Amino acid sequence: VGAGFGRDTSVNMSTAGKVIKCKAAVLWELNKPFSIEEVEVAPPKAHEVRIKIVATGICRSDDHVVTGALVMPFPIILGHEAAGVVESVGEKVTSLKPGDAVIPLFIPQCGECKTCLSTKGNLCSKNDLGSAAGLMADGTTRFTCKGKAIHNFLGTSTFTEYTVVHETAAAKIDSAAPLEKVCLIGCGFSTGYGAVLQTAKVEPGSTCAVFGLGGVGLSAVMGCKAAGASRIIAVDINSDKFAKAKELGATDCVNPKDFKKPIHEVLIEMTGHGVDYSFEVVGRIDTMIAALASCQNNYGVSVIVGVPPSAQKITLNPMLLFSGRTWKGSVYGGWKSKDSIPKLVADYMKKKFVLDPLITHTLPFTKINEGFDHLRTGK
Repeated sequence: VGAGFGRDTSVNMSTAGKVIKCKAAVLWELNKPFSIEEVEVAPPKAHEVRIKIVATGICRSDDHVVTGALVMPFPIILGHEAAGVVESVGEKVTSLKPGDAVIPLFIPQCGECKTCLSTKGNLCSKNDLGSAAGLMADGTTRFTCKGKAIHNFLGTSTFTEYTVVHETAAAKIDSAAPLEKVCLIGCGFSTGYGAVLQTAKVEPGSTCAVFGLGGVGLSAVMGCKAAGASRIIAVDINSDKFAKAKELGATDCVNPKDFKKPIHEVLIEMTGHGVDYSFEVVGRIDTMIAALASCQNNYGVSVIVGVPPSAQKITLNPMLLFSGRTWKGSVYGGWKSKDSIPKLVADYMKKKFVLDPLITHTLPFTKINEGFDHLRTGK
């Protein structure tokens, strides 16, 4: 689901250095609707940029904060999958300038921490996923509403007409790219596609299973197809999602509700020995274990892509792993964000993959609650 802010990509340079008053969707407390409010957005400090958001996607991870499954401080401005235009920059910013088209990055790339310097990972230590402080690097926020400081979400906060991010958390992209489509490269598409190509490194001829056919799961299906998988089994309890999964490359579609036996047994029977790769793109404990059990018992690889609920723990039989399976997690599809996101946008512009099928609805920003209703009902 995309929330459109209008297609206006022009920026007013005269606002530089001043507080901007604009509309934002503020979440004041748990399990309440978003409230469209006038907020004040402070100018960017050193190494920060202020971005005019043109389009933002709605992601299940945002909803996890609404329900409390992902614990964050309130009040907060959510949103982390977007595209926009730089309105102004703080001092010492070198990689971006006003007028640049950008995608905010919920996993930054500082280029200096141990992970950024390693070729093996992408989870920059400057991320706000683990600490959930809801603040900028200096321990403050750039948002105020009704005299109250409003927390930031994952260093991005895109459910607002203007946001401020650290320079390492925005990637400059092709200015000709349609922002209302490439905003999906800010999270959903990159996460699913990269889990397959970057994290699992699926080889041609492999058999794959994808659990969960939301936007991220469908992007994983596209990744499996791009990797040359010979069989792509799409699993979801909502059969309405199967037509689109097949359109994007799924060879088989399975609804666990159609079987009396556990779904991992069904997949083992379908393939003879389990799949080579499985992807859990739901964020549920039971599907994580089912995805692990459904992959080949010795060299199968299962990747957790969905955000796990904060308070829950997994209990499993260690024989599932002792026999040789690999269990991995993948954040942001394993991409080094600032380096990779512009390349993915370039690939999209070269028609190497499609994004249109992932966009089910386009709504005006003020109807953001309606967008979340569509998410929650599987539409």
